[in-house]
Amino acid sequence: MDYFTYTNGRLFAEGVDVEQIANEVGTAVYIYSKATFLEHLRKVRQAYSEVDTTVCYSVKACSNINILKFMAEAGSGFDIVSGGELYRVQQAGGDVSKVVYAGVGKTNREIIEALDAGIAYFNIESEAELENLIELADQHGKRPKAALRVNPDVDPKTHTYTTTGKKETKFGVDIERAERVFAEFGKNKTVELCAIHVHLGSAGHTVEPYVEAVDKTLALIDRLRNSGFRIEALDLGGGYGADYVTSQSPTAAEYAAAIVPMIKDKDLKLILEPGASIAANAAILLTKVLYVKTGGGKKFVIVDAGMNDLIRPPLYDAFHFIWPVKVDGRHIPARREKDLRLPGTEVVDVVGPICESADFFAKDRPMPPTKRGDLLGIFTAGAYGFTMSSNYNARGRVAEVLVDGSNFKVIRKREAYEDLIALEK
Repeated sequence: MDYFTYTNGRLFAEGVDVEQIANEVGTAVYIYSKATFLEHLRKVRQAYSEVDTTVCYSVKACSNINILKFMAEAGSGFDIVSGGELYRVQQAGGDVSKVVYAGVGKTNREIIEALDAGIAYFNIESEAELENLIELADQHGKRPKAALRVNPDVDPKTHTYTTTGKKETKFGVDIERAERVFAEFGKNKTVELCAIHVHLGSAGHTVEPYVEAVDKTLALIDRLRNSGFRIEALDLGGGYGADYVTSQSPTAAEYAAAIVPMIKDKDLKLILEPGASIAANAAILLTKVLYVKTGGGKKFVIVDAGMNDLIRPPLYDAFHFIWPVKVDGRHIPARREKDLRLPGTEVVDVVGPICESADFFAKDRPMPPTKRGDLLGIFTAGAYGFTMSSNYNARGRVAEVLVDGSNFKVIRKREAYEDLIALEK
């Protein structure tokens, strides 16, 4: 699953004791494992090796340019949703010919930048966007390729905020409209509409919704081809579940075992846009206990990380396993579970310092007893952790650290007070 393990009761990131990082860099801090990123990328590639597959890592999941750099060096493409993300990929030395660009609200500036960069595909979300892309491409003498984002009306049974493949969504067009879009725009001479894009949403935990989506999409592709349109690629997006709980989600091999037989004889290139399934388990958020207090029948563990650092629990009611980084032998967790009641644990709420009742990381969670100064690891924090962080309550965003074997380095400095007002002067 990842390279964060306990050795003699101490938590290590690859070959580094995370307490050493806390001592040198401070807390709170995001700690990334390079080996975990690359291992998950390798597993996705291997799983889909029977078909012509381009893996486009989703930049929005975890976008530090130092991470994008080693992902690019490993041959990854990139899925982007903004001009800023394209700039990040370019600054990291990424291959822009392996970039796909999604997003419902691309501005003219962003589209022109992507046209000039020579990205692989624009993922088109609406007829109006396609009309605008055609106009801008004409003006700038470009002939880009595009994939129409289609909603197969499949529910992955995840949080409502992360479901994107049903009809009732701002993303893409439904299957019925897709054929009309091709009838109107499929033979234009400026934008080559030659691919279909599907994205069900994030944090799916079963294979079946993807199988259903592929089945519906392949039927659409057959109809489009029979109508004379050339479809060269299927972009099956991302959303593949990560193991926030041990063995919670299918592996890349299990997804591929169901999907590859459906497409390998269809004369289609396959594009995948994994984000959380690569990045989530590649990081922990390391935080320090400030105070322990009781209130009524509850015990609160107050830490120095807050919802501005990791907003997923209050935003999505997301689960993150949380555990002390130093434990005795009876408290070494063999699995990461939602209700790990080992002997001697106590039920607590883990909360941050933000002036919001929603500032929590866990509620009614069994954990070994903790005291002021103890370090806690908030696991599976690599996806949509730092990238969704903010300066709420005038808090500087935390440092980011990359571990590579027995070495580590700061890949983003902790923000100082001066950084908070630098753009306001």
